[in-house]
Amino acid sequence: IAKDMAKLLEMKAQLGGDEGKHKFVLKTPKGTRDYSPKQMAIRERVFSTITSCFRRHGAEVIDTPVFELKETLTGKYGEDSKLIYDLKDQGGELLSLRYDLTVPFARYLAMNKITNIKRYHIAKVYRRDNPAMTRGRYREFYQCDFDIAGQFDPMIPDAECLKIVHEILSDLQLGDFLIKVNDRRILDGMFAVCGVPDSKFRTICSSVDKLDKMPWEEVRSEMVGEKGLSPEAADRIGEYVQLQGGLELVERLLQDPRLSQNKLAKEGLGDMKLLFEYLALFGITGKISFDLSLARGLDYYTGVIFEAVLLQQENHPVEEPVRVGSVAGGRRRWGLWGLPDSPEFVLFTPLGLILFTTKLMGLTYRVLDGSASEEKIRTTETQVLVASAQKKLLEERLKLIAELWDAGIKAEVLYKKKPKLLNQLQYCEDTGIPLVAIVGEQELKDGVVKLRVVATREEVNVPRESLVEEIRKRTSQ
Repeated sequence: IAKDMAKLLEMKAQLGGDEGKHKFVLKTPKGTRDYSPKQMAIRERVFSTITSCFRRHGAEVIDTPVFELKETLTGKYGEDSKLIYDLKDQGGELLSLRYDLTVPFARYLAMNKITNIKRYHIAKVYRRDNPAMTRGRYREFYQCDFDIAGQFDPMIPDAECLKIVHEILSDLQLGDFLIKVNDRRILDGMFAVCGVPDSKFRTICSSVDKLDKMPWEEVRSEMVGEKGLSPEAADRIGEYVQLQGGLELVERLLQDPRLSQNKLAKEGLGDMKLLFEYLALFGITGKISFDLSLARGLDYYTGVIFEAVLLQQENHPVEEPVRVGSVAGGRRRWGLWGLPDSPEFVLFTPLGLILFTTKLMGLTYRVLDGSASEEKIRTTETQVLVASAQKKLLEERLKLIAELWDAGIKAEVLYKKKPKLLNQLQYCEDTGIPLVAIVGEQELKDGVVKLRVVATREEVNVPRESLVEEIRKRTSQ
């Protein structure tokens, strides 16, 4: 024994003893987070609002794997391809976690030779980005996509996508919002008449897109000083990109002596005019702004782009300022990224409401849980708690709750043999359960159940055979 102990002590010394032990830390991986029952209840409410809207507009739902063949995703996102999570070879296939829901959708269409579909898809996506948790940038988050694929007359599906954004943001009641729209062709034409070389399109796009965060003077300085654009070209760009408006701005630019001579710009402005005419029929032009500074994604999309932003209000119930920014985006794209067997001609007008679990869901949580909100956030859908007023009635409570469950009623019971009635009622107050079904010795003799409304403390004796119907009637109200 002594020899064995000496050997073990020697081995321990070689391993460095307790000093070399790895300290186990409980934490979520970088760029991810947990969600509490209360936050999940709010998320479900948000998702329910979104899916109801998508279904109202006739969309079907699909699902795709959380990972794809690496070659399916490679080269589809430009510089952002470096943000894709690659997985180890597990059985002869190189795989990557999906970066968004749109490329898997394109792959789904190509594989199944589908040329026309209106679909929605709500699922998690993954990006190996530098997370900024306070600004809603995560490595794992939900995208809520609505896509129309097919051959259609101009601007009709685009107008419907904007109507959907308007409906969802109105239904969520998060405050004032604005939907900005622009078009790749207008930006192409504008850059051309302003003297921007084709080789500088992407980099000048990225500068212009900063106008929602930086003043024009700083953007101009970046374009000229850092990106080598001539001051004259920058000044000409400045005349356009600071313009915002509606149909009247579109019509004015159609008469612009420079833009009207550019084929691409004229084509884009013609479609933009048509879009605003359809939006007027939908009655939503008051929330739409034609914004020539909107350039995000226009370096790889081919038509209309739009972006919805929440406008910060001074008297908001949220205690501290929240930088919300963009909460929804959409774009039109021709073609399927060169995927094999893809339909010859496909129009994409995807609507990507991409940041609900970060920006929208976080803001919804703070609004509903803020000091100005009196609404109690429920984390369950329980309709009734089965309680007892006396001891030794556990069996009767279990019999009654079984009847309710079998009838489809959402019911709970406290897991105690002899719970105090006051504690049972307090549980309903704390969790928001609206009704209590109380069984007692007298009620059992009379064949009734005492039904208590938690909010008003009203009590009524209900025949046991009528209890299910009474609970349904009261909870439907």
